[in-house]
Amino acid sequence: MLFNSIHFLVFFGVVATLYYALKHKYRWILLLIASLYFYMSWKAEYVVLIVFSIFVCYLSARYIQDGKNQKLRKFFLVLSLVVNFGILFAFKYFNFFSLSISQFLQKYSIQFSPIMLKILLPVGISFYTFQALSYVVDVYRKQMKAEKHFGIFALYITYFPQLVAGPIERSGNLLPQFKEKHCFNFRNTIDGLQLMAWGFFEKVVIADRLAKVVDMIYGDVTYYTGIPLILATVFFAFQIFCDFSGYCNIATGAAKIMGINLMENFRRPYLSKSITEFWKRWHISLSTWFKDYLYFPLGGNRVSKPRWMFNIFLVFLVSGIWHGANYTFMLWGVLHGFYMIISAVSVNAREKITGWIGLKKITKIHSSLKIIITFILVDIGWVFFRANNIHDVIYIFTHLFPIALKFHGINIGLDWTDLIIAICSIVVLMTVHIVQEYYDTKKFFEKHLWIKWIIYIILILCILLFGVFKNRAFIYFQF
Repeated sequence: MLFNSIHFLVFFGVVATLYYALKHKYRWILLLIASLYFYMSWKAEYVVLIVFSIFVCYLSARYIQDGKNQKLRKFFLVLSLVVNFGILFAFKYFNFFSLSISQFLQKYSIQFSPIMLKILLPVGISFYTFQALSYVVDVYRKQMKAEKHFGIFALYITYFPQLVAGPIERSGNLLPQFKEKHCFNFRNTIDGLQLMAWGFFEKVVIADRLAKVVDMIYGDVTYYTGIPLILATVFFAFQIFCDFSGYCNIATGAAKIMGINLMENFRRPYLSKSITEFWKRWHISLSTWFKDYLYFPLGGNRVSKPRWMFNIFLVFLVSGIWHGANYTFMLWGVLHGFYMIISAVSVNAREKITGWIGLKKITKIHSSLKIIITFILVDIGWVFFRANNIHDVIYIFTHLFPIALKFHGINIGLDWTDLIIAICSIVVLMTVHIVQEYYDTKKFFEKHLWIKWIIYIILILCILLFGVFKNRAFIYFQF
């Protein structure tokens, strides 16, 4: 069930209505049934996997909390890790590793037929396994008490707004909210609807329109050189942001209407002034997950510089693998690992250089330059992320220039009207981000509420007039 579908709008309307019609003590039952139905609408059989994961994590956490024997506590922690990562490996990575081993052995004249499982990737598997495991680890660390109510815990794992593409919630934030009594709140409803409207604008007006260009050009990169490749790469940067941010805004808005506050997952990432800052603004729930459950256990930055570099490199390599079973994702992670290391090592030199040429004295130019450079570096990384294979990556980087290619007559997937709408939509997006970043919009709209309503009426009209309504799946569903 896609957020950008009539099916979801009807489904959510019914669920939200029944939610406030029911007594508080029955609401968890409604939400759990709705969440399981939501997940089963993709492929009903795979609900067995998520239910199995729930049972393992629930029981493991209970035994970890009640167990006095440290070895037994560790056993149940390892059990939950093995089961969840085992499911993830089998469904997401087994075929990739089997094929990779076969190709490697064949280079040395060793015949090995890869074993290929004929299975589909369960939607949201990377998200709900990470959410479940963070809970078990928190209980093991005694940062969280094991949840005794099985139904509430099952709801924590399956809560439909953020089930299939995040944000990856923490038990300390989400679990207590299911136990609180939420009365209907008009302000929450309006705020939630506004968030959902902005999310739909990002998805159907911007992301799905840009997807036409990106899919056509990246679908056969060898047909293009120069400007089309640059255009598609820049468009993909905004497509993936608007697609993923759009999902999170719809999810957060839907939860808000029901009185549930989900964590922020994006904070205007393309206004970042460094790669380090970018990762504090992009996919925040995942980056903080890796920080808390991988980077810090490895020693973080409280180790020698070589070991710190290794920690950074490993975290981003794993992040790349998390996104998909493809060497392109691994290289994307490795690239950002190098970005982070180089950024940290060279920060003093960079500041000295900008100081020597006088840019630091002109604050706005200096800040703008850092934002542009960071965006270019991130966009280079998106080439690896979007390309179908390593061969396409090499082709793109070797055919970006000269850019003085005749643009006229080349089919990029959009006519001139759609292209203008796409560019104007990006301008609107970035204008909104700049205003939110540097101005106190909350106080302004409190004084001029009528302006806010006009803006959202225009936004809804834009969605209806310029939206691409083809029920296109969200990009992060594949991860």
